[in-house]
This record gives sequence, C-alpha cells and structure tokens, in this order.
Amino acid sequence: MDIGEKEVYHPNVLIDGELKAANLLIVDGRIKSIRIGERDLESEEVPQFGILMPGMADIHVHINEPGNTDWEGFDTATRAAAAGGVTTIIDMPLNSLPVTTTLAAFEEKLQASEGKRHVNVGFWGGVVPGNLEELSKLIEAGVLGFKAFLVHSGLDAFPNADLATLKAAMPVIEKAGLPLLVHAELEHETASTEGLDADPQSADAWLASRPQAMEISAIESMIALCKQTNCRTHIVHLSAAEALPAISAAMEQGLPLTVETAPHYLFFASEDILDGEVQYKCAPPIREHENNLALLEAVKEGIISMIGTDHSPAPAALKQMESGNFLKAWGGIASLQLMLPVLWTLLGKEENALSLLTDLCITKPYQFLGLTDRKGKIEVGYDADFVIWQPDWIFGVEAQDLKFRHPDTCPYLGEVLSGKVLQTYVNGELVFDQDEIVQSNAGKIIYHESKRTS
Repeated sequence: MDIGEKEVYHPNVLIDGELKAANLLIVDGRIKSIRIGERDLESEEVPQFGILMPGMADIHVHINEPGNTDWEGFDTATRAAAAGGVTTIIDMPLNSLPVTTTLAAFEEKLQASEGKRHVNVGFWGGVVPGNLEELSKLIEAGVLGFKAFLVHSGLDAFPNADLATLKAAMPVIEKAGLPLLVHAELEHETASTEGLDADPQSADAWLASRPQAMEISAIESMIALCKQTNCRTHIVHLSAAEALPAISAAMEQGLPLTVETAPHYLFFASEDILDGEVQYKCAPPIREHENNLALLEAVKEGIISMIGTDHSPAPAALKQMESGNFLKAWGGIASLQLMLPVLWTLLGKEENALSLLTDLCITKPYQFLGLTDRKGKIEVGYDADFVIWQPDWIFGVEAQDLKFRHPDTCPYLGEVLSGKVLQTYVNGELVFDQDEIVQSNAGKIIYHESKRTS
C-alpha cells in the first residue's frame, strides 16, 4: 500500500441509509474505493462494533478566538468537536474580538486558527449597522453566509441590526446564493426585567424576561423580508413553539426559510431549573416541557431541519456560577462535544432514529452549507470524515471527559446519556480514539463553493 493510503474496515458502515460491512480505501484524505463484504486482512484495526457513519456538522459554534480565547478557542473547540464525532464546525462572527464583520477581522481569525484546527472549520460573517460595504469583501474571501441579531447580542462590538439594515444587506447576500442566519428576538411589550431586578437569582424571572412573543415578532418580520428579497433566511436556535405555525405557512409558500434548534431546548425544561442555576442561562431561554415536546415534534416532521449546539462556554466568573445571578450571567450553553449523545438519548427509541439523526446533523447541514459534493456521505470521491460510535453505550457526563474550555459550566454534568463516540476520522486521519486526541491539525478551512479550489 502506498504512503498516504489506508484501509478501514467496519461491520456496520452507513451507506445509502443501510448498514453494511465494508472496507474503505482512503487515499489523500478521500474515499478511493468501497468494497462491500468481509474484512480484508490488510485493513486497519478498528472497534468491531457500533456504527461508522459520516462525520457530523455543527453549524452554530462560538469559538471566540482571537480576543476571548480564555472563553474558548480553536484548539479546545475542535478537540471537543472531534471527541463528539463532529468533523465540521462553523464559527459564529462573535464573540471573538475583533468580531468578523470586516475582511481584516476575518483574515485575523483565519490566522488565529492556524495549527489549531483538529476538525474542519468554516466561518460566518456578521451583518451589523454600517458594514454593508464589507459584505461583498467577506463573500469574496469565502465566508459561508452571514449572521445578524435583532436584539442586543450581549457584546457591544456586535450591535444588533435593524430591519432596514437587513433589507439592504439581504439582496447582496441573496445574489451570492448564501444564507442569512438570524437570532430572531425583537423587543416586545410583554417582556420585562422587573422580576429579575427584584430577584436576579430567579430562573422563572429570566424566562419571563424573554417571552415567546419576542421570537414570534422577529420571525414574522424575517418572513416578510425573506418574501421581499428571496434571500435564504435561517432562524437559529428556535425555542418558541408558538412560532411554528407561521414558519410552516412560510415554508408551504415555498419561501427559502430554514430553521434550527439546539439540543438544550429539547433536553431540558424550565420547570426543572432551580433558582441560581445559571449554567442553563441562554437566549432565547429554555422553555416549558410542553413547549419542548412541540419542538421535538417539529423536528420529527422536518419543519425544524437542523440542530446546532450554539456552543458558547465562558469562565465560571463570567457565568456567575458562584452568585447565581441570571441578570449578570453570560448567556451561553457549553455542549459542543455532546450533540450526538444528547440527540440519541432523545431520539434513539424512534423507529427511524438513525435516519432522523443523520438528517438533522449530517444531510441537512451539509446541504445548507453547499458541501454535498464532498461531505456527508460514505461514498467514493467524498472526504474521509467519519465517526465510529456505539449507540448502546450508556455513560454519565463528567467534566474530566469534556475537551472544551470550562466544562464546569456545562449543564449536562451528571446527566446519563446513550451513544458513545469511539473514533473520529478527519480527512482520512484518525484524530480521536478512545477518549484521546491522537492527531492534531487534520482539519481544513471550509469556504463557500465559488471560493473552493479543491
């Protein structure tokens, strides 16, 4: 076998929706051939159980580098991704400093990632008031799309865009065929911080400060702009089930509208969050159990077609872990490494569980990113990005096993999950093996289609 070639065998390879014993020949990071059948003697040893499937994509990750690497950074974030079977992550334009709203800032972020990409990394640019002229430069540089907030982002360097700003930006984005991702909350008369002012440790007061009406109003406004501009519009981290009828109606009209939710909106419920438990603080907030069941049904029906973790860790002091102050605590959930087991714990008993999981975390995200020509399948010519995992393996979440920064702020600590990642390959390289990172910097930068050269 030539240098640069390797063979991998597994008895349960997910090929065209079916599990088959197969030998994969990998050459220069891509799948050169697939031979269905028993193990070849020369094949590399791998665990002889579980499932081998394409590596997952997490389209919503806050890496925070440069500028806030003490919150999270490329090295730790991509280690966590590999440990979770995620072979492609897309970085949000905040909370790094500088934020990715100019070409210069994007170039600085690319430089910061050098030598630290243990999985593939792509980038969203940002839309903020005053950076309209930068959008075409960012598009030419290869960003995969753009992110905007309709309320304060939590970071003054990334101000929220008003609807007039978005109306001017969306035709530029649409012309490039890229999506606009929107944090869809708008200030609403039903929102109030009075409860938090009176009792900043109150979990119920935090929930009341971000009512579903804020999401509904924002989503209705974005549907109207989507209709006017025909720009691909993506609602991130939906938490308000009451917005689903408007979303369904827009989709039935054929608008280019897509929606994601985050695992924590499906797994946790506000009834179970105690006062002072700021590890659960995020925006929009985690809502009631009944609401989350409606979100889960929308996931099963395909209305919510993608999952993104919205991974956003922060130091314990910034998260107010000692004070339990919801008013001051950073709003972000640390969870990148746990997307697969959390979803499998929720969906594993469904008749079509594996198909549903791969749709949410592989097929639809790679379609959304325009990468279906080379990622998201075990197929000849595709990049050798895949994960080997054991669906039946039950484990408790412990901080010592988490690769991202500040695992002590992770709300999943102590939870018992099913679905254990055993190995992760990135571009043909074994990066994660039995709880350890064994290969560094195997990831590549992901650019949008017109920027890609190979």
